[in-house]
Amino acid sequence: MIKLLVKIYSQLFKVVLFIGLFCHFNTSNAQLLDSLTLDTLTPISNLNDALKNPEAVVKLVLRKQHLKSFPKEILKCKNIQYLDISKNTIAELPDSIYLLQNLQYLACSKTGLKHLPKEIGKLHHLKYLNLNQNDLESLPPQIGRLENLQVLDLWSNNFDEYPSTLSDLKSLRVLDLRNILISDEDQLTIQNMLPNTKVHLSPSCKCKW
Repeated sequence: MIKLLVKIYSQLFKVVLFIGLFCHFNTSNAQLLDSLTLDTLTPISNLNDALKNPEAVVKLVLRKQHLKSFPKEILKCKNIQYLDISKNTIAELPDSIYLLQNLQYLACSKTGLKHLPKEIGKLHHLKYLNLNQNDLESLPPQIGRLENLQVLDLWSNNFDEYPSTLSDLKSLRVLDLRNILISDEDQLTIQNMLPNTKVHLSPSCKCKW
């Protein structure tokens, strides 16, 4: 009888261990989708719907939802890989944005964004960052930690300085800085920092600060 109980206990332990590992890899380490699959995936476009099963959310598009700030509830979507909150009123992103560790695509354009937290540099899987048509005046130096970033769209902002850590973006293929007043000297500096990146610039402002 004792041997039988030990055998049963051993089998139950293996089952519990398997279930634990299965749940861990399916909730904490969701498989990252390739760009094409992510782009064509049908999104969830209602936050309430997303919150019914937040850990299952991969793609969330909340454009033109009349948001007045970044909804902290989004942080419950631990496995989200694609987030678009453009065309709302969002002056800043929370420091806790780094909790979205699987994020590959982040669009926050035309929201009145004024501040980008340094924690943005902890989004190590981020490949596409769209912050165009906002009110940003600077980027945190930690932007250079985004080693997988391929596209950085900053078109039409109010930058007057650029961190030297931009040179650390070794995977960056495209940087859009059009419709921003940038002197000849600064344009050359940016291009020298990113020799393998296609940098889109408007004609120089011919200005000296």
